[in-house]
Amino acid sequence: MKKFFLSLLLIGVFVIYALVQHFGSSNASVALVVPSSPTVSSAPSQSQQQQQQQQQQPQSSASGGSGGTSMGNGSMMGGMMGYRDGTYTGAVADAFFGNVQVQVSVKSGKITNVAFLQYPNTHSYSVYVNSQAMPILTQEAIQAQNSQVDLVSGATQTSMAFQQSLASALAKAS
Repeated sequence: MKKFFLSLLLIGVFVIYALVQHFGSSNASVALVVPSSPTVSSAPSQSQQQQQQQQQQPQSSASGGSGGTSMGNGSMMGGMMGYRDGTYTGAVADAFFGNVQVQVSVKSGKITNVAFLQYPNTHSYSVYVNSQAMPILTQEAIQAQNSQVDLVSGATQTSMAFQQSLASALAKAS
């Protein structure tokens, strides 16, 4: 009987956690990584672009019709003024199975490249997961022009550490 209640409690906690993750953050989307189908990884980017366009429409009308473009939500100072050109190294962030550190390149005020200096690579599974996740995270950052990128399913810890390190680098570029 104790096992039943413990199992029920565990399921309840999981359901609550899932609901909080789903409804708690309006900007959080999850990209599904499927190694055998490269077209699946591009679908979340399109839906993210559609969401950003929908969110930008009310913002642009409220700005008095200045005709300026927005660089997306959560772009910090860089979204309005652009970033200073150069190469910036982010802080080391813990990703549970290892550290993540990125270096961002900025040209003409825009993010042109994000390189991983450190990433979890001590276990074969970590190498596999990160080899799938790193190109997606890099592409998302370049498209978003900020650190608010989608988390990659299966590489959640790496994704969150990527966001932290990238935000640190972009703070230096602002």
